[in-house]
Amino acid sequence: MPIRTGAEYIEGLKARPRDVWVGGEKVGDVTAHPAFRRPVARLAGLFDLQSDKGSRDILTYPSPSSGASVATAFMPAHDSVDLEKKHAAYRAFAEATLGMMGRSQDFMNCTLLAFAEGAEVFARGGERFGENMVRYYEFVRENDLFLTHALMSPQNDRSKASSAQAEEDLHLGLVLESDEGIVVSGARMIATMGPVADEVLIYNIPGLPPEDRRHALVFAVPIDAPGLRQICREPYDRGDTNAADHPLAANFEEPDSLMIFDEVLVPWDRVFVYNDAKIANAIFPDTSLRSYTAHQTSVRGLVKLEFAVGVAMAVARAVRTDRFLHVQQMLGECVEAIEIVRACITRSEVHHEPTLAGSIRAEIAPLFMARTYLARTYPRVIEILQTIGAGGLLSMPSAADLEGPVGPEIERYYQGAEGMPGAARVALYKLAWDLCGEAFGMRQLQYERYYAADPVRNMAANYLNYDRSACDALVEKALALGRQA
Repeated sequence: MPIRTGAEYIEGLKARPRDVWVGGEKVGDVTAHPAFRRPVARLAGLFDLQSDKGSRDILTYPSPSSGASVATAFMPAHDSVDLEKKHAAYRAFAEATLGMMGRSQDFMNCTLLAFAEGAEVFARGGERFGENMVRYYEFVRENDLFLTHALMSPQNDRSKASSAQAEEDLHLGLVLESDEGIVVSGARMIATMGPVADEVLIYNIPGLPPEDRRHALVFAVPIDAPGLRQICREPYDRGDTNAADHPLAANFEEPDSLMIFDEVLVPWDRVFVYNDAKIANAIFPDTSLRSYTAHQTSVRGLVKLEFAVGVAMAVARAVRTDRFLHVQQMLGECVEAIEIVRACITRSEVHHEPTLAGSIRAEIAPLFMARTYLARTYPRVIEILQTIGAGGLLSMPSAADLEGPVGPEIERYYQGAEGMPGAARVALYKLAWDLCGEAFGMRQLQYERYYAADPVRNMAANYLNYDRSACDALVEKALALGRQA
């Protein structure tokens, strides 16, 4: 089966009602519910991009098994041209969403590629598990499915391992096994796009202790699997948000959910790691997962950073505060952030490295620097936008005011510098506030801080995994000067 259209994605959701709860209401058909209608439409638009004449050559490649067009994120790279194509594909999706949708289809697609290429890691628990992973990757690729994942256990008593929680099935774990497969119960978070996905892939963040072997599971199930329920956070858009007042929230909402597994049966052919904490912990370091996902998320993060900086510059120009030295300094810091992230991505692609599967990947070290830097610099750019916008961000009227009797007064008193119409300035400042002040924007900020897991551990890993040889050699050279005296 070739790539799907947006209409086919929507029909697939309609054909498979799922157990989703939002605002105290159970939702079966997410395509018709106000809280999910717009995210579904936005994702459908991304599916349609794959068939668009202007982008299909970037977003697709011929399937090695069927010859049909499949998504580029599934494609192994064998040379610099392939890496450039993958970069361009990631950027195309990111530009279509202004970088606001962190869990677009390409994220889990490249995750599956890393797992399939690293099948030997899963095969450490038995050959069938590695074979299962390869078959699942091919199944998702050939059917153009949209996946979500849920890595975190609920934040209950975080001082205790999953096996030591007060209730046995509080955290997702094995209940029993049978000839058909394994039965699992417990919960996982945060499943971004979970309510509107086709399937969920469950795996673990490294660090599971040996006693958590019952929780050391990697598997995949359809979102409509019996016993799988999702409880969503409060939406920022319930389908009635005015795009003129909240242009980002009205277009780029990503529903997040808690996934509850109540004796869910996972067939054996969907099990990839079974009761083995050592293998579960090895997935991140021993496959290309970190490199592949960091490549996609860094490109998306760069686009989002460029957008946020663009808004900050536009706000400054609107009232000519960009003529003040301290504002220029802040905007210069923003531009510096863009170029640092861009340089990290470029270096990673130029200094690519081989994988155990015989393909190549963007070098992981500069991608990790970009990922941890983005977690710090995006909040700083948002802070700068808040500072430059100042009180003006809090004083904008609504679209209804612009269209009402006071519209002419708004045009007069809200006009910007050099003849900028009042309506245009209001629209710009509403966009800025949606990004840096409203609940939607704050979710975006928190997402950038934590989507790559614990930023403290990530920064520590940058040090622990860094090739210090060049630094050490220079220190030794300096010490030798003293010994020569």
